[in-house]
Amino acid sequence: MELSLIFKIVNNLALAGWILLIAFPKWKYTRLITTGVLGTLLFGGLYSILFIFSFGKTQGNFNSLEGVTLLFQNPTVLVAGWIHYLSFDLFIGTWESANSEKLGISRWFVIPCQIATFLFGPMGLLSYLFLRVILRKPILLEEPFA
Repeated sequence: MELSLIFKIVNNLALAGWILLIAFPKWKYTRLITTGVLGTLLFGGLYSILFIFSFGKTQGNFNSLEGVTLLFQNPTVLVAGWIHYLSFDLFIGTWESANSEKLGISRWFVIPCQIATFLFGPMGLLSYLFLRVILRKPILLEEPFA
């Protein structure tokens, strides 16, 4: 399958997962779909396949900026890296949803954080953790998932 087609498909699937997560966070299958089916099985499997098939066929390494730059010059590694981001961001968004529900935080406060997580990854997670501080919810280093 062509890499540009894989890229489009995973982008659309990730977007569908985010829409499901934001619009129907309490539906009994939402978390199963976002973290199990999409994030783990599909994205994790596809990432693994792409990474394995590109292993040894590319230059570069993770030891320096120059090495990473060389790695991502390979389109297969680049798409695998993008899938990595999609998978982890969706996982974090799912955690934000579950965590906010557990802590009794209004969905209306969490949705902007999730949108930021979808678009900007760690900045969205930081905004959610900052929201927990503002609302005086547990933010202890010993219990980050409380």
